[in-house]
Amino acid sequence: MILDYKDVNGINRYKLMSDTVVPRPIAWIVTEDDGVLNAAPFSYFIPISSDPATLIVSIGHKDDGTQKDSLANILKSKKATICFVNKDNVEQVKKCALALEKNESEIEKFEIDVHKVLDDYPPMISSSQSALFCDYYSTVELPGKTVPLVLEIKHQFIEDDRLDAKHHVNVENLGRNGSYFKAMVDI
Repeated sequence: MILDYKDVNGINRYKLMSDTVVPRPIAWIVTEDDGVLNAAPFSYFIPISSDPATLIVSIGHKDDGTQKDSLANILKSKKATICFVNKDNVEQVKKCALALEKNESEIEKFEIDVHKVLDDYPPMISSSQSALFCDYYSTVELPGKTVPLVLEIKHQFIEDDRLDAKHHVNVENLGRNGSYFKAMVDI
């Protein structure tokens, strides 16, 4: 079967792409605006280069057409902390998928423990085994309802004893395999 993407509507293209490019990492993108921490779950991002160390995340808009908080916050502060999900915090990330008002924090509402690792970046989720501290790099101009942002990874947190001498990382991140969560440890 050959699918011509010009004949497939936006939501079905998303389903086809997100169910095919697997596994995709699941993470919170933590941002901040006027003291309010936003922790939004994402599985639609991917590394694009190691030099410079960059990744791309595609962020949509709210139903009313306004920017989602993560998008607005990144464009304003130029900072984001990406915290990977593992089996110990998967229930918390599911709760964060609920839409909250701009002035409400998922961190506070769902009592998610965070700690400040680097002064210039939003805090990380304490139960994450790894986190990326990113600066906004650029916006990819595409037509449509999502905004692809290129983020440059400036620093990475990795729990002690999860990095070997050859720089191989042993974390228990979860990923999406289509519409399902899958432990990435065995991949």
